[in-house]
Amino acid sequence: MRLLLLALLALPLAAQQNFVVVFADDLGWGDLASYGHPTMSTPNLDRLAAEGQRWTNFYVGASVCTPSRAALLTGRLPVRSGMMGGRRVLFPDSSKGLPASEITIAEMLKDKGYKTAHVGKWHLGHLPEFLPTRNGFDSYFGIPYSNDMDATFKPKNRTEYYDRFWAPLIESWNVPLLRDEEVIERPANQPTITIRYGEEAAAFIRKSKDSPFFLYLAHSMVHVPLFASDEFSGVSRRGLFGDTVAEIDWSVGLIMDTLEELGLTEKTLIVFTSDNGPWLTFDAHGGSAGLLRLGKGSTWDGGMRVPGIFRQPGTVKPGVVQEIGATMDLLPTFAAMSGAKKPNKTLDGYDLSEVLQGKTDKSPRQELFYYRSAGAPEIWAVRLGPWKAHYKTKSGYRSDPILEHDPPLLFNLEVDPGESYNVAEEHPEKIAEIAELVKKHQRTLPNPLPDYTTQRMQ
Repeated sequence: MRLLLLALLALPLAAQQNFVVVFADDLGWGDLASYGHPTMSTPNLDRLAAEGQRWTNFYVGASVCTPSRAALLTGRLPVRSGMMGGRRVLFPDSSKGLPASEITIAEMLKDKGYKTAHVGKWHLGHLPEFLPTRNGFDSYFGIPYSNDMDATFKPKNRTEYYDRFWAPLIESWNVPLLRDEEVIERPANQPTITIRYGEEAAAFIRKSKDSPFFLYLAHSMVHVPLFASDEFSGVSRRGLFGDTVAEIDWSVGLIMDTLEELGLTEKTLIVFTSDNGPWLTFDAHGGSAGLLRLGKGSTWDGGMRVPGIFRQPGTVKPGVVQEIGATMDLLPTFAAMSGAKKPNKTLDGYDLSEVLQGKTDKSPRQELFYYRSAGAPEIWAVRLGPWKAHYKTKSGYRSDPILEHDPPLLFNLEVDPGESYNVAEEHPEKIAEIAELVKKHQRTLPNPLPDYTTQRMQ
């Protein structure tokens, strides 16, 4: 017995595998220096990209806030959870939120003994029964929806907000700041919010250093209205938008420094990405999709292709990855890396761990479905390998019409990432192949599709 005990003690302890996801809001594919922006200063994110993997074909599950966040946390297209309905996003008058039947990354990892925390924007239901603390997170500190909600508008018609520069249209902001399920500040002091998010994230890491942990830091910036602290005001050549990005970059640096100080750098996978593309309606207060077409609210690639950076020294092989990945892939990837049991549900994510570790240069994801809510959630476009077919198009939040395409538009994104040259006539076989993929996918969907975004408070 004594020899057996000594033998067991001699075995190497299982490595502590931590996860940190930093999720920016409305940050475009072209808004970071490492993705080619000429005047943006993001030294910490540049270091993260240099020491890890920078994915150039990384996507979200939807081109607006609520469904995109549901897709990341559940590993499922938001049409499955009902989080992509007629209103597309939840508002403070919504009575619904993420269904209790959905299983989040936090819930999956808690079953494996992880400590979990959400810091920042939630936007999956603001009533107590839908908050992060009811969805697997041990703690929550943040604003429960977008930072432009609960606003007093000068014009009676809110739609003017989306058609004109925002600043002259607002009388006041009244968004709440929550700790767990209690409002601790209203209105939230937004000029200090990014710094406080960063400090809260670092404090959680310190508190959880002796056990595996999952930190989900979802910044409120760079969603308009833009706010930067005094320390970061005027630091960027890109103006106020650049100031807010610099402050997000600082928060990433604080997390990296904290992990280094605690000896957790090689035990922690950091993922940095964004919830959708840039909100182009707001001119200089909106971001850039770089060479991609259009932005937030659209199913052109500028609306759904975002930065995707992964770093874990000793585990993640550094380099640029041109394969296809998506935020929905985080849940199955974390399951594989932690040994956690995946939810017994239809998942739309793939395990990217072998690509991250350099065991293969081929992503298991070869397809992507672009949904946009238009009364009812519908597939507007599909990517299969380099090919993308558009069945419907619209420019996002601008007031131009929805265009239907029969036959669909077809683009080769490897040759034409800006989606400028329709090659449908030259490749009817690709359109037919994608049409079969759509039929196969639709057979996996619930019928009717659930919708938990249209209900309003009575």
